[in-house]
Amino acid sequence: MDPQTCRTAVFISTVSISSSSQASGVTVSDEVIKVFNDMKVRKSSTSDEVKKRKKAVLFCLSDDKKKIVVEEGNQILVGDIGDSVDDPYACFVKLLPLNDCRYGLYDATYETKESKKEDLVFIFWAPEGAPLKSKMIYASSKDAIKKKFTGIKHEWQVNGLDDIQDRSTLAEKLGGNVVVSLEGRPL
Repeated sequence: MDPQTCRTAVFISTVSISSSSQASGVTVSDEVIKVFNDMKVRKSSTSDEVKKRKKAVLFCLSDDKKKIVVEEGNQILVGDIGDSVDDPYACFVKLLPLNDCRYGLYDATYETKESKKEDLVFIFWAPEGAPLKSKMIYASSKDAIKKKFTGIKHEWQVNGLDDIQDRSTLAEKLGGNVVVSLEGRPL
């Protein structure tokens, strides 16, 4: 190989590495960050404040595809449980659109053989039926939202209802076979 060819090969390699690491340019709205912080921090609250706390919420791209925003109407409040929501996990699964991507936060309550726990789970929902363009934008924007969600222990990419309907799959993500119940329901 002559020196000119070597230089070209190195240049091409450098260009492809830098272009693949570029982000989508999508930003995260302040409201999304506020929702996350409210769900993450469990300060002592009155019973009315606890009822207003979000158990689950979905985030989507704005209409112009430039911002990640809270999806209006697609949330479950702690106060809804036992009232209008019998099973928060099943209700959350029903919020997911079958033909488009979303990000979600789910505040999982579960028990192991030793103790009761609560953890936030970040979910990247990319169903097989979603348009390719949507999957690409959501996938390339995922890091933007994850960087804002500091301290998340559990991340789950889900590609269809078969992957998420069975609560034991979430239990596996939370602690493997040591989880004995999720949302008060035995596994």
